[in-house]
Amino acid sequence: MEKYVMRATVTIEKDMLDELLKETKAESKTAAVKKAIHEYLKREKIEKIKSMKGKLGFDLTAQQIRHCKR
Repeated sequence: MEKYVMRATVTIEKDMLDELLKETKAESKTAAVKKAIHEYLKREKIEKIKSMKGKLGFDLTAQQIRHCKR
């Protein structure tokens, strides 16, 4: 799968960017921003999955699933 790269210009407060660089221990501003975006998206996906709790029905028990032949 090909990855497409897009250049973007954003305005970020210097102290916020400095803190991000310090916290991520990234070697560049680009790496720090990429890491922050990645972490944000990961957390959002986790929250989306958590919000589905109790909304999905299963016919099998956990024990049946564990012992199911594949």
